[in-house]
Amino acid sequence: MLEHESIIRLGFFLGIFAVMGCWELITPCRRLTASKIRRWTNNLLIVVINTLTVRILFPTAAVGMALLAAEKGWGLLNVIALPQGLEVVLAIIALDLAIYLQHVLFHAIPALWQLHMVHHSDIDIDVTTGARFHPVEIVLSILIKFAVILMLGPSATAVVIFEVLLNGAAMFNHSNIRIPSRIDRVLRLFIVTPDMHRVHHSVIKDETNSNFGFNLPWWDRLLGTYRDQPRLGHVNMEIGLKPLRDPAWLTLPRLLTLPFSHSARDYPMNRSD
Repeated sequence: MLEHESIIRLGFFLGIFAVMGCWELITPCRRLTASKIRRWTNNLLIVVINTLTVRILFPTAAVGMALLAAEKGWGLLNVIALPQGLEVVLAIIALDLAIYLQHVLFHAIPALWQLHMVHHSDIDIDVTTGARFHPVEIVLSILIKFAVILMLGPSATAVVIFEVLLNGAAMFNHSNIRIPSRIDRVLRLFIVTPDMHRVHHSVIKDETNSNFGFNLPWWDRLLGTYRDQPRLGHVNMEIGLKPLRDPAWLTLPRLLTLPFSHSARDYPMNRSD
């Protein structure tokens, strides 16, 4: 598995992307407000830039850090002897909690919110939004993940599985798909659903500061950041950031310069409606 990690991740990415993209066409939840071709072009160009950036700066990525931690005996899970299956499960849960906390951090610190605004500035939400992040945010996220891996000591197998699950879940829960409410109520007990995460992309500020989970839905419920539904409903809610709803912000140059051209003085964690 480990020697083919890049191929495995790419295969899952393309497969899940294709499934969710077709699902959106068949049963969309919301009518899009901007040109899909324009949005997809710019969002996917950011994906290409981020992928190249990560491969150039961190050739072995998180898997390499896990192998280094195992070789040096660093991290809690390299000290405590556990059955492999249990170690993988615990590592995935712990890494997911770390992603949740990191997400809260990017909403709470102005300099980090400046970067994270690129993700939230999308005026529609669909499968491509799940990968729309500024390259500097991606680099910082990788460095935080490295630190967590060194402290936790997960196996390389656990890291590969977690990365595949996280990427797949991000595409799923950002998708513009309609799931019957009775099914959604059950699904969101185990995974973050599109209806659950869509609330997080509302222009209403206290909704923006809810439902931070990307994969597992438990952290929001346990730590008090869970919101069941948007006030205006999923069809009528407004997506994005109020000051940045002009479609002109959809161009790639503007997205890349957004953190340096727009003030975060009213960043989410210190503002109220």
